[in-house]
Amino acid sequence: MVRRGLVPTREQAQDAIAAGSVLVAGAVATKAARMVAAAEPVEVLGPAPRFVSRGGVKLDAALARFGVDVTGKDALDAGASTGGFTDCLLQRGAASVVAIDVGRGQLHERLRRDPRVRVMEQTNVRHLEAADVDGSPFAVVTVDLSFISLATVAPAVVDRLAAPGADVVALVKPQFEAGRKEVARGKGVVRDPEVWADVLARTRSALSEQGAAMMDVMVSPLLGADGNVEFLARFLAHAASTGADVNLDQVVAEAVALVAERS
Repeated sequence: MVRRGLVPTREQAQDAIAAGSVLVAGAVATKAARMVAAAEPVEVLGPAPRFVSRGGVKLDAALARFGVDVTGKDALDAGASTGGFTDCLLQRGAASVVAIDVGRGQLHERLRRDPRVRVMEQTNVRHLEAADVDGSPFAVVTVDLSFISLATVAPAVVDRLAAPGADVVALVKPQFEAGRKEVARGKGVVRDPEVWADVLARTRSALSEQGAAMMDVMVSPLLGADGNVEFLARFLAHAASTGADVNLDQVVAEAVALVAERS
């Protein structure tokens, strides 16, 4: 599908197949691994995806819910990967985005060619200083990381890279925040609402220690890898206040309802 130019990324191809939106020779394709002959017609039903990856949908929902305006602002996207967050920031009017990832060659070519995007590959945001990215902290910082806790990167993301009053919007992934026992119990999928609540509370505490105040939290409109529930949280960097009185129990209840709806 990617080779034929039907979708820009493998991730979007897999999503379209899972949604039953792909036809091969007129029949619905049910498996991504299906072999397709060169002469067989392949069709994707429905409109083309708005963003280069599902991450853009998640961030777009968060920016709308949180009322964060990125217009004309310089942003840093930590854990850019294919570039869903970067794409969303640009479509919402960001002046520029520094796209950082430990990997290489993952960012979508359209974003790689965009003059507003500075690509920093094979770069661990945990070790970055403001001087490494032209010396100025950012008005907007987004975070979508895997295999590392937000608490680990908070000193860099909040203290060193975010400007005073900057919006920090982070994707909170319980599968990378919970203890090994909780993750192993679900074979990589964290299903316990009590664990979700604990993860959110510890994330709030960890970023608060770096001077970031939690302003709002929402459950992601899309499930993560293997069906994991994820959350999006908004923080204000170097904030004078302790943040809003966010009802984490209510957010967890919304997550429970989402899982029930999708099951």
